[in-house]
Amino acid sequence: MIRTAAAVACLLAGAMALGGCSSEPKQSGPVQTERFDYQLGAAYDAPGGLDTVVRDSTAAPLSGASSICYVNGLQTQPGAEWNQDLLLRDVDGEPVIDPDWPDEFVLDPSTADKRAEIAGVIGPIIDACAARGFSGVEIDNLDSWTRFPDSIDEASVLALARLYADRAHASGIEIAQKNAPDGAGRIKEDVGFDFAVAEECLAFDECRSYTAAYGSRVYDIEYTDNLAEPFDRLCAREDRPSVTILRDRGLVSSTDPAYVYRQC
Repeated sequence: MIRTAAAVACLLAGAMALGGCSSEPKQSGPVQTERFDYQLGAAYDAPGGLDTVVRDSTAAPLSGASSICYVNGLQTQPGAEWNQDLLLRDVDGEPVIDPDWPDEFVLDPSTADKRAEIAGVIGPIIDACAARGFSGVEIDNLDSWTRFPDSIDEASVLALARLYADRAHASGIEIAQKNAPDGAGRIKEDVGFDFAVAEECLAFDECRSYTAAYGSRVYDIEYTDNLAEPFDRLCAREDRPSVTILRDRGLVSSTDPAYVYRQC
């Protein structure tokens, strides 16, 4: 999610060598191997085409590209109706709302029964992504236990994530770890994640956690409103993932004046 959402070629076919950064300082980080975009705010065709793209589960996969399906797996989508018993509650018994996304309620994965019921809602979405031609699925808000530590524990989240991973693999597609870099290697083995989608891992010095676990199978999205240094310098860093892009925080369409897209 826009918070704070292999070999890449092995995961998603069609990788093309596109070269490194063209501006100073001279590129010293990984070589770019494919053209990638993160299109959660709007789906659009990119000039020159894409090798890989993340789009919302409500959008169509991009023809000619390997498409990753975004699914909000630990919070509710705006307007979606859920069994109220599956919503996390605060000390007053009120549903917990994500403070950064006030139209989304946080799900409660604390018991096996609740996890099974939540997976019964999300599972068909994963199946539909696979049936429509997506190559992988990105489950958002995996880091719920880090944002609501008094109410959600890691073990419960990872147990739910395993249900999602099993569903994705049974549908013939792969599944991404989204954020939650601490212990990425352990999480990968525990859940069965195949690759990683990391938001702002350069901004928060987290990239090595992902690449140590997933190697080149890491997609990093940095945002214009939280750059620790100019993007060219980020591209030159030794610790950046081989696929790293810069986007506007709203992930708007390429026709919007606020649109920003760059890739190392």
